[in-house]
Amino acid sequence: MKTYLITGGAGFIGSHLADRLLNEGNKVVIIDNFNDFYPKKIKEKNIEHNLKNPNYKIEMIDIRNQKDVDRVFKENKIDNVMHLAAMAGVRPSIENPILYQEVNCLGSQNILEAMKKNDVKNIVFASSSSVYGNTKTVPFKETDIVDFAISPYAATKKANEVMCHVYHKLYDFNVIMLRFFTVYGERQRPDLAINKFTRLILEGKPIPVFGDGTTSRDYTYVQDIIDGIVKAFKYVEENRNVYEILNLGKSEPITLNEMIKTIERALGKKAIINRLPMQLGDVDRTYADISKAKKLIDYNPKISFEEGIRNFVTWYKDNLELYK
Repeated sequence: MKTYLITGGAGFIGSHLADRLLNEGNKVVIIDNFNDFYPKKIKEKNIEHNLKNPNYKIEMIDIRNQKDVDRVFKENKIDNVMHLAAMAGVRPSIENPILYQEVNCLGSQNILEAMKKNDVKNIVFASSSSVYGNTKTVPFKETDIVDFAISPYAATKKANEVMCHVYHKLYDFNVIMLRFFTVYGERQRPDLAINKFTRLILEGKPIPVFGDGTTSRDYTYVQDIIDGIVKAFKYVEENRNVYEILNLGKSEPITLNEMIKTIERALGKKAIINRLPMQLGDVDRTYADISKAKKLIDYNPKISFEEGIRNFVTWYKDNLELYK
């Protein structure tokens, strides 16, 4: 039995990962500060089914507080770290860049420092497809130059990749940076487009569509992402001197127009479209080359966008009370 620390463990991806690791017989410690980026009751719902599990522990702390982070590491014998905690979202980072710097950079380095002090060597770290900016060549490869971020959020994620390499070189950390591509599915954050559009369509309200609908995203179903994370952990556990950056996507971009049509089919209801100009920080497209992840960790996303949206809509309808 191993002990996994999941930062941001009550959130969308973190709560699914906790479920998977617990089901496989591991111990899980989560760090989450339940901040007000979206309603606290959503995160509480994400984790309520695990609260009586003796192998599950919650630490309600802020990763910007080094003393609290150090205490968690000191009190729990951690084998592996999944670092998901971050201020998320491109547009909010433009409005509040200092907060994003504090949480995503200082907070992340607090985790790395606590690992160093407590001789924890293995970390899988959530980066983002946003680091690619408006890279012209597709699909995006891990070897592409990513020095041209167009949002503070993207810049913090690039900084995280660089800092993790420092700890790999200086302190022999085994690191896999996972560049997630537009994760969706059950428990998705309410500010993200699929969740927001589903809610507005059901309520008969207009959905905000920025641009002409031809922008595209490499939507990736959450359980495919969880499979990739678990395989990344296996890789860092079985190998040494590891520093790798991997794309985790579906490698099948979907346009905004097609995304809306897919939600309409799943709901059996048409959307009311409110066309708006493109917003600062938004990229034109994301498209993952996943050949490296396939080769290195046997990553193999299976869920089609149509099936994933149906799964999300079923879950959403069962949890409408969370969004009232």
